[in-house]
Amino acid sequence: MPETLQLLHYEYVSDMADKRAPHRDAHLSLIEEYHAEGKLVIAGAVGNPVHSGLLAFRTAEDAAAFADEDPYGAAGLVVGKKIEPWTVVAS
Repeated sequence: MPETLQLLHYEYVSDMADKRAPHRDAHLSLIEEYHAEGKLVIAGAVGNPVHSGLLAFRTAEDAAAFADEDPYGAAGLVVGKKIEPWTVVAS
């Protein structure tokens, strides 16, 4: 049965792999927290080199709250973001 998740799509600054280093542990800790609470289903970086991130949440509210709390955003590493529904038909 299809499930609709809320996909948070980040666009990152150039040279993200280098610039994220001081903030990475806090970012990953926040991901772990949301995942442990059942709010976040899957997350990861996109590209080699990294240019964006995709995070799938159960609700749009959780996606927005994560984006507001994320150390990457506070550090100015996220230059674009959007939240949109993603219907998953196989997992």
